[in-house]
Amino acid sequence: MKNYSKLGTFASKGRLFKEASNPFRSPFQRDRDRIIHSTSFRRLKHKTQVFVNTEGDHYRTRITHSIEVSQIARTIAKYLGLNDDLAETLSLAHDLGHTPFGHAGEESLNECMYEYGGFDHNLQTLRIVMFIENKYFKFEGLNLTLETLDGLIKHNGPVTKLVKINNLIGLKNLKNKINFSKNSSLEAQIASISDDVAYNNHDIQDGLKAKLFKLNDLKQISFFDEILKSYKNKLKSENNDILVYQTIRDSINLMVQDLIKTTTRNILVNKISTKKDVSNKKNQIVDFSNKLKITINEIRDFLRITMYNNKDVLKKNNEGKKIIKKLFSVINKNPKKYIKTKYLKTNKERAISDYISGMTDRYAIQLYRASKWIYLRNT
Repeated sequence: MKNYSKLGTFASKGRLFKEASNPFRSPFQRDRDRIIHSTSFRRLKHKTQVFVNTEGDHYRTRITHSIEVSQIARTIAKYLGLNDDLAETLSLAHDLGHTPFGHAGEESLNECMYEYGGFDHNLQTLRIVMFIENKYFKFEGLNLTLETLDGLIKHNGPVTKLVKINNLIGLKNLKNKINFSKNSSLEAQIASISDDVAYNNHDIQDGLKAKLFKLNDLKQISFFDEILKSYKNKLKSENNDILVYQTIRDSINLMVQDLIKTTTRNILVNKISTKKDVSNKKNQIVDFSNKLKITINEIRDFLRITMYNNKDVLKKNNEGKKIIKKLFSVINKNPKKYIKTKYLKTNKERAISDYISGMTDRYAIQLYRASKWIYLRNT
């Protein structure tokens, strides 16, 4: 095991609203617990990853994906001697802002909100933890640590354009506590890249389960071809499911090994010795090797062709888009029927966006069907 604890984020700079410390839990453990106990986190169990949640019990949802990301991130952070609680918290929280029906739902809601500042699931996560989740008397939101907020804002690295953040979050609400031009913590970088490891591998597993492609089809990707060669005597085995599980396990293990090796090299080559060095570095320190980056692109291309652009998947996605647009139109005509007046006072369209994005797949479908029935009854 490596020990880069000097580069880790173990002490917190505090929260936007001051709170007394807890004698039993660190600030980052408290952040993790607040995420887990949030309504938005529970709703992820009924939100689409790729397959609409009503299609089957064994396909991944946003909540299973988030848990899998946290497991990978925690392993990497712990091995490197970093703060695994912070890495876990960021992993569990990173998809809170997703709409029903996955990226198709996000695309549709963004179109509905085009004239009102747009929609972005990463920034919606910030809206949830800062404003929407209300469980405390003294402040709105979950009042997470500045380090957790920083990691969520910089899920994709330093932020150069602040217009969208100002429109959706409000810079004043961050009280000048976030330096957008600085790089994110190593823990945040780990959570972000663990997301890539998880969804690439687990989308392959779900695609195999859905019979969108076969295990042998993976041989066109040299990375998987090498893995499958090591099990050539078992390719015709009756335990094909076990072979799939083992292939995905091997893939994740190899990616994590490459990630740790490359990150260790980047720390040495870039002479990273302090947390300040981490924040000043423009490029991501936690990264894959160039060879594995090629593999990741091959996997994404394979999934795009065989899975994401599959006619049945696209059909479901288009149905999801239709539902989102219809709901936005129906709610916009009579928002007080669905949303409390106090949320409509500041920005009606943003309140509608918050409401729709927080829906589960099944609730959105139910409300859509109900709205169609009401329309038919009144015509």
